[in-house]
Amino acid sequence: MDYFSQEAKRSKSRTTKILIMNKDLLKDIVDWDITNWSKAIDYWEQNVDFSSENMLGLELGGNKGGLSLLLAKNNCSVICSDLNSPEEKAKELHKKHGVSHQIQYKAIDATNIGFKNEFDIVIFKSILGGIAGNGKNHLFQKTVDEIYQSLKPGGQLLFSENLESSFLHRFVRKRFVSWGARWNYLKYKEIDGLFSQFETVTYQTVGFFGTFGRSEAQRRFLSKVDAVFSPVIPKSKKYIVYGIARKSREEE
Repeated sequence: MDYFSQEAKRSKSRTTKILIMNKDLLKDIVDWDITNWSKAIDYWEQNVDFSSENMLGLELGGNKGGLSLLLAKNNCSVICSDLNSPEEKAKELHKKHGVSHQIQYKAIDATNIGFKNEFDIVIFKSILGGIAGNGKNHLFQKTVDEIYQSLKPGGQLLFSENLESSFLHRFVRKRFVSWGARWNYLKYKEIDGLFSQFETVTYQTVGFFGTFGRSEAQRRFLSKVDAVFSPVIPKSKKYIVYGIARKSREEE
C-alpha cells in the first residue's frame, strides 16, 4: 500500500545520529523528562539499521508526534496515529522540522490496528498503562498482539513505557498525579511474557528520582542523581523500560 508520493520518498534526507542532534530537536521528540526518556533514543539508534530505502513506520499514541519526528529524521515514511487523529497537535511540529512530506495522520486504536505485515517499524512511548487502565490487564497483550500482526516479517517494535517501579512511586502517583489512580503501570516481571511471541526482545531500564521533579529543570537535575545511583538500584524499581522487539523474518 502506497501512502506517500514518490516525490516525498525521493526527498527523504539522511540525517546525523540523534545522539548528536541539537537540543531543540531532542526536546520536541521526547517532550518530558528528556534526559531519562532520551536513553531510549540512544538505544534505538545504536541497535536499529535505519539505512534501508522506503521504510514505513507507525507511531501509536502519537499525540504531539514526537516519535514520528524521530522516525522521519531517520529516513522513514510515517503514519502518526492516536485514538483520534493527532494532526491538529502534531502537524506544526513536523512542519517546523521540515518532515511534513514524510508523515500522514490517522485515527488508529492500538488494540485494533487493522493492518497485517505492513510496517517496518512500530514505535510508542508510554501508552500501555493508559490503554490497560482501570485494571484492564488483558489489553496489554491485546495491544502487543496487534502490533505484532501489523509488522512485516523482520519488522521491529521500538518501545518505551512507564513501569510500576517502587512503593514510593506508586504512592506519589496516586496522591499527586491526576491519572495516577487509573493508570495501569506495567510490572517489570511482565515484560518477557508480554513480548514472548517476538523472535528476540532486548530491553533496559532507567530512572528513579527523575520523575519526582516538578519542572524540567528539576527533572534534569534528578536525572543526574539517577545516573550516579543507577548501578545500585534494582532494575525492577526503575520507572522506564525501553527496548526493541523483533519479529521473525520467517513469519508469513
